[in-house]
Amino acid sequence: MFRNAITVGAMLVTTAAFAQSEPVGATLEVNGMQMYYEVSGQGDPLIVLHGAYMNIPTMGEIIPILAETHTVYALEFQGHGRTTDIDRPITYPNLADDVATFMDSIGIEKADVFGYSMGAAAGLRLALDHPEKVDQLVAASVAYDASGWQPAFVEFIPQMVPEFFVGTPMEEEWKKLAPNPDGFRGVVEKLIALEHEPMAWEEDVKQLKAPVLIIAGDADVSTLEHNVALFRLLGGGVMGDMGVPLPTSRLAVLPATSHTAVINQTDLLHGFIEPFLQGETPASFMGQ
Repeated sequence: MFRNAITVGAMLVTTAAFAQSEPVGATLEVNGMQMYYEVSGQGDPLIVLHGAYMNIPTMGEIIPILAETHTVYALEFQGHGRTTDIDRPITYPNLADDVATFMDSIGIEKADVFGYSMGAAAGLRLALDHPEKVDQLVAASVAYDASGWQPAFVEFIPQMVPEFFVGTPMEEEWKKLAPNPDGFRGVVEKLIALEHEPMAWEEDVKQLKAPVLIIAGDADVSTLEHNVALFRLLGGGVMGDMGVPLPTSRLAVLPATSHTAVINQTDLLHGFIEPFLQGETPASFMGQ
């Protein structure tokens, strides 16, 4: 009875959001946690997934801009923002399953997905594990294999300890939204463990049917070579103007952009994301 009441309430909130641009927040039971999400805008559904240690507000201005042309469902992952933590590791398959369960719970059969960093990897895993749910995927700062991380980041991973985060201003910010203000260390330990999780998805990516827009900074956490390799796995990297349609997937590289600077470049992001979601391509001299 209680779970049904939550579901009905969430659906009412979702319906109300179609009539207004201001985000409407709600909480829904998803795989044993209380997941917080916000709905804004109107149009085709677009699910937005944030990065590690982030939440909906830290995704910045890209959400309200996307809500001008889409019904945006912005989710907060396990242990992030206003979503509770549970006794379960944070892994990309788990995060993807959470998104799939969320979609089932509020009646979204299929949607476009925009993910950044951890959210991009979760979105990619969602498209691989639940292909029927993803129409188009925008993956900003993503990798499909651990070999794609920058050497400097690979060297840094073994040095990660909770003390890098616990007791810092990051924890104070996390506490402002967290249902359990004392749970930060536990979340940090899970996110550090996530960096050690195996990631070797090449064979899965080769089977992916959904169009993907890959967005990366030229100084991102994944190497440029890895982003190009992902693009080629998805059919990209061929020459246009040869009488055949362009590949459905796309690659965009932001200049002078580090990993944490990607999400702040709202105008550039929107300039890449919206034409991709609308299926628009620049007109060429050859008229294609």
